[in-house]
Amino acid sequence: MRPPVRPRGGAGHVTAPLPGEGTSPRPGFKDPSFRRSVALFRAFLREQDDPETCYALLARDAVDQVEACDGSVAGRTVLDVGGGSGYFTEEFRRRGANAFLFEPDVAELGGTPPAASVVADGYLLPLRDGVADVTFSSNVLEHVADPETFLSELARVTRPGGLIYVSFTNWLSPWGGHEWAPWHYFGAERARARYLRRTGRPAKHTLGENLFAVHIGSTLRQVRARDDVTVVSARSRYWPFLAEAVVKAPGIREFATWNLLLILRRCPP
Repeated sequence: MRPPVRPRGGAGHVTAPLPGEGTSPRPGFKDPSFRRSVALFRAFLREQDDPETCYALLARDAVDQVEACDGSVAGRTVLDVGGGSGYFTEEFRRRGANAFLFEPDVAELGGTPPAASVVADGYLLPLRDGVADVTFSSNVLEHVADPETFLSELARVTRPGGLIYVSFTNWLSPWGGHEWAPWHYFGAERARARYLRRTGRPAKHTLGENLFAVHIGSTLRQVRARDDVTVVSARSRYWPFLAEAVVKAPGIREFATWNLLLILRRCPP
C-alpha cells in the first residue's frame, strides 16, 4: 500500500481513533499478532473509502516497528522517501522526530502536504552523505525501475549506524498487481483490461512504467551482497506469525510473504 493523495483539510488525521483503540492515539499492537494483522487488513479493505483511517494506522504501525528496533525517534532526523502525501512524515513528527518528506510526484503530495516537503527523485536526493538517523521508504521499491540504485541512495544519505526501513509489495504476492490484483497472475495486460472493463477507468499502474516485478529472492541476494549495509531483519510486514520464517522459504516466500520488510543498518564507510 502506498499512501494516496490526502484529501484537503486532513492534517489532524494522525490522532483519529482506530479499530479496537477507543481514543488511544497509538495502536499498541503486538507485532506479529493476529489482532494486528486483522486490524491492518480491515483498514486496507476500506482504503478507497476511508484512506485516512487506513494510512493513519499503517503509519503508526510502521513507526512502532522503527522504534521497536532502534528506540524512540524523538529528536532524530528522519527522511521519508516516496511518502506520498505525508502520513508517515506526520507520524514521525508527532513523535518528536525531525522528519522530512521527499516525493518525486507533485500530484502525490496532494493539496496539503507536510511543511518543508521536497519534490525530489529518490535516485538523486538533494542531500549530503550521512544526514539521516533513519531513512524510511514504504512501498516504493516496486515503483522504481532500478531498485539497486534506489537502495544505494538510501544508504548514502544515512549515517553510519543509522537505520534504513524499506518495504515493498513483491510481484508474486496476491497484491502484486496493486489495483488490478490478483488478476496479474494471468498477465498484466489482461489484468489491466479487466480493470478498465470493470471500473470504466484506466488503471493507475502499468507494468514496466510505474510498477515493476520485484521479487524477494533476488532482492535479498542483492542486499546481502552489499558492503554498505547489514540486514537487521527481513520479514513479512503483515503476517500474524512466523514473519521471518516465511521469508526463509524459497519459492513459497514469493507468494506467501505479501509484503517484504527490510530493516537495514548502515555500515561505516
